[in-house]
Amino acid sequence: MPKISREMFDEFMVPNYSPGLQIPVRGEGSRLWDQEGREYVDFAGGIAVSALGHVHPALVAALTEQAGKLWHVSNLLANEPAISLARKLCEATFAERVFLCNSGGEANEAALKLGRRYAYDHHGAEKDEIIAFEQGFHGRTLFTVSVGGQASYREGFGPLPGAITHLPFNDVDALEAAFSSRTCAVMVEAIQGEGGVRDATPEFLEAIRRLCDTHDALMIMDEVQTGVGRTGYLYAYQAYQVIPDILTTAKALGGGFPVAAMLCRAEVGKSLGIGTHGSTYGGNALACAVAGAALDLINTPEVLNGVEERRQRIVAGLEEIDARQGMGLFGEIRGRGLLMGCVLREQWAGRAREFLNAAQAEGLLLLVAGPDVIRMAPSLVIPSEDIDEGLARFARAVESVVASN
Repeated sequence: MPKISREMFDEFMVPNYSPGLQIPVRGEGSRLWDQEGREYVDFAGGIAVSALGHVHPALVAALTEQAGKLWHVSNLLANEPAISLARKLCEATFAERVFLCNSGGEANEAALKLGRRYAYDHHGAEKDEIIAFEQGFHGRTLFTVSVGGQASYREGFGPLPGAITHLPFNDVDALEAAFSSRTCAVMVEAIQGEGGVRDATPEFLEAIRRLCDTHDALMIMDEVQTGVGRTGYLYAYQAYQVIPDILTTAKALGGGFPVAAMLCRAEVGKSLGIGTHGSTYGGNALACAVAGAALDLINTPEVLNGVEERRQRIVAGLEEIDARQGMGLFGEIRGRGLLMGCVLREQWAGRAREFLNAAQAEGLLLLVAGPDVIRMAPSLVIPSEDIDEGLARFARAVESVVASN
């Protein structure tokens, strides 16, 4: 077998991704090493997935223990790790019922199908409109990409599912004007991760809840990126005076192992009766064992309270870097907890990826959220020394971009 190379990616994979030239082969905590042995500080977290860093001993132990017992039995049979995970999720949230699956896109697909099916069961086929928001992102299935508010992701995949209305994010007046008896569900992110790390205002989420109640529609919270401790709350809805009917969770739920869930109230969940929906690997024993261990670790005061402490350390470092740049680099730092969006000032607009590439050259992994926002989603337990080292590398990256301007 020849040595795996980056060139092989282009030879054998479809070109829907454009990964960097480096191939990571080992991780530990908040550090990664590539094929050449070069080390990176990880402020990207696999896009808000590696909530406990890389190769966390408790997750490795849960995986290996379960691997020696049972991997897969299909949904013709129940399994202990799946039932245990569902119970933990219900006990920690508003939810009373859980559907287990493999990815955020699957969880959101299930949520949207449930929204439509519940309306069909209770009101008939004419109550079918789903309201969603511009710049929102909910996955890459045909249904979720249609509900997502970024037209470029839908282009060329038509005909698309209909009865979907997109409104401006955080615009209560537009929301009130659009709502009607035909509205069956509203899908919203507490923070638009892919859409620029934009926070929903409390007034906006409260208006969605109020209007859903008035029109007998379901409020669906997409917490794929904000969930499992990312904001300093187990789920971001807990920071607001709003409780959804349906919530979706993935990414950090398995700490890197593919697993996802849709949570809902029992009355709502009745509409997914036997045979209405399914997932071959959903509820897989391996995935659920890892997710249960991750949830036990993250849903603790020590980890959740530590999220804000780590954010403040990063913000202080970013402000220091910003202060060195004359007119400044960042207009604001958006988001909550360790989902952070550093918005570039007008003179640097459109150049977020340049900073990402420069950071990678310095041994720091970052993300972007559109062309104007540098995004950070490090481990929820990233040590102080890794934060400081990452910030030092970012400072060098900023200097190199500024010097080349």
